[in-house]
Amino acid sequence: MSDTATQVSDTASTSGRLYLVPAPLDFGCTQQGELQNTLPNGTLLIAARIEHWICENAKSARAYLKRIDAIHALRQPLQSLSIVELPREVHKKGDHVVAFDARPLLGAAMQGHDIGLLSEAGMPAVADPGSSVVRAAHDLGLQVIPLVGPASLLLSLAASGLNGQNFAFVGYLPQEAAARAQRLRELESLALKTGQTQIWIETPYRNQAMLRSLLQTLQHNTRLAVCSGLTLAQARCQSASVKSWKQLTSTLDNDTPAVFAIGR
Repeated sequence: MSDTATQVSDTASTSGRLYLVPAPLDFGCTQQGELQNTLPNGTLLIAARIEHWICENAKSARAYLKRIDAIHALRQPLQSLSIVELPREVHKKGDHVVAFDARPLLGAAMQGHDIGLLSEAGMPAVADPGSSVVRAAHDLGLQVIPLVGPASLLLSLAASGLNGQNFAFVGYLPQEAAARAQRLRELESLALKTGQTQIWIETPYRNQAMLRSLLQTLQHNTRLAVCSGLTLAQARCQSASVKSWKQLTSTLDNDTPAVFAIGR
C-alpha cells in the first residue's frame, strides 16, 4: 500500500464521517408532511445524534432538527449544536462556479466528530449546494455517507413517463422571457434529437410564468411533465403533449416547488 493510501486509511479510521442528510420536500410549502412518511427511521436516528452541521440556511436547518427532535430526542439541545452556513455566494452561484475551499468547515470531523451536511429540501449537493464540502471530505480522507431520503428530480423523472435511461438536469432557466424562450427551444431541440429528457426546477413564485412560456414556445407534440408538491397530500404529477396541455385549464400553485421535464 502506498504512503498516500495508508495516510487516507489512517485518517478514515480516526476521524468522524460526513453524512449527507436529506431533508423533506415541504420547505416553503403552506402545509408540511409527516417526516416518518418521507424519511426512513434510520435516517432520522442518525440525524438526531449528529452535533455538528454544515447547511444552506441555519434557520431552516434548526426548524428541521426541531421536527426530528419531536420524533427522536437530539443528542444535545438544539441551542448547543454547532450549525455553520455555507457562504452565501456558494449557494447563490453554485459550488462549481465559486472558488471555495470547504476544508476548514470539516475541522470537527478531523477531530473525530461526525458532521451532517444539509440543504433546505431534498438531498444536499444535488440541485443544491454542498458538493464543495463533499469534495473536500474526500480530499481529507473522510468517509462520506449518503442517507436515504426524498430526491425530487428522480421522483419527478419516474412519474413523468419520459426517458429515464438518458436524462440531464439543467438547473434553472433564464428569468427574462426572451432568453427563457430561447433556452427552451435549445433544450427541446436536444430532447427531440437525442431522446434525452431535459429536467429543470424553478423558484415557486415563477411556476405559472414558466408554464405559460412552455405552452407558448414548445412544439405541439413535445411531451411536457410537471410535478409539484411531491411527497405531500396535494402532490400533482401531470405528463402530456403540449397540445393536450393547451386543451386543459392548467394552472400551477405559485407557492409549491415544482420540477419541469420535456422529452419525446
